[in-house]
Amino acid sequence: MQISTHEALEKLSNSKQLFLELFTHGTLSVEVYKPIEKDFQQPHEKDEIYLVISGEGDFYSDGKTVKFQKGDFLFVPAGVEHRFENFSDDFSTWVIFYGVKGGE
Repeated sequence: MQISTHEALEKLSNSKQLFLELFTHGTLSVEVYKPIEKDFQQPHEKDEIYLVISGEGDFYSDGKTVKFQKGDFLFVPAGVEHRFENFSDDFSTWVIFYGVKGGE
């Protein structure tokens, strides 16, 4: 199975949504996400990984803020408040959910 970044972003653009699920297998779910101006996420039921495709900005998670850029890996445990802030217009990211509800 292969999904290129180009293909993922094209499918997302055509969907007119901010995120799109592209693959599932067991507890694994892979999405692509491209918020516009503001990130309105709520905490999720599963552990989550972000792999930044493009852009840069700040990432708030569990009371701490870090800078992020293209290529970075970010992890968020299930149930933790998090969001992208002050991100560039070209920001997009892979989103990977996995495991049981409540986290591992």
